[in-house]
Amino acid sequence: MKTVVFIPARYASTRYPGKPLVKLTGATGESKSLIQRSWEAAKAVPGVDAVYVLTDDNRIAEASRDFGAEMLMTSEAARNGTERCAEGVAQLAEEPEIVINLQGDAPLTPAWFVEALIAAMRDTPHAQMVTPVLLCDRMTLTNLVTDRREGRVGGTTAVMRPDRTALFFSKEVLPHVGNLESPPDVWHHVGVYGYRPEALRKYGTWDEGALERAEGLEQLRFLENGVPVTCVPVEGRGRVFWELNNPVDVARIEAVLQKEGIA
Repeated sequence: MKTVVFIPARYASTRYPGKPLVKLTGATGESKSLIQRSWEAAKAVPGVDAVYVLTDDNRIAEASRDFGAEMLMTSEAARNGTERCAEGVAQLAEEPEIVINLQGDAPLTPAWFVEALIAAMRDTPHAQMVTPVLLCDRMTLTNLVTDRREGRVGGTTAVMRPDRTALFFSKEVLPHVGNLESPPDVWHHVGVYGYRPEALRKYGTWDEGALERAEGLEQLRFLENGVPVTCVPVEGRGRVFWELNNPVDVARIEAVLQKEGIA
């Protein structure tokens, strides 16, 4: 088993409790839960050996089994998806070379985003952790700025060095956008991660840092402990990418499902 995809999902989301079981209507009028749509996105990635839903909640576990997902139960002590992935790796009979964490709130994640991460890890053996970033188009940037102005915590942005290693990730829009008519380049962080198993083992031994706690972003723990995070630019190819962070995002995601003809 060389590459596995884990989909961490928890019921007790601070901003949107029960989020993994929220129904989203696709192009054919069929409603599927958020966790099922995220699982289907993971299953569409070529070259992946296995896909598992990771959860500590029996409601999510039962729903996942009903649509055919393989399950791994993790502890209630896991504070975020990366800690849950560390627990998941420890349960596998054979250690994979690459672990992909596809967030359970990102059903619009295109397969080529994950393929880019897998390729980056194979091409750069020293990379311990990688994550995709997408240059914001006008619609995405407007949504990000609007959410912050209206007090909603929405998508995440990334700022990078010229070599694409991350300087910071934030729920704020960085760099500052003073004018939407002539904005700077803003990179939307896509909630997918690739890890080496050893990086996950280290992660579980570190305490939560001040920056991670302030932003609520698990990847900052790597930066706070001196482990570089490699950002992998990807292209939207006309697909609007958006995560389900707040109830208002349901309509945004359903609009994309219907536009793209996703059942």
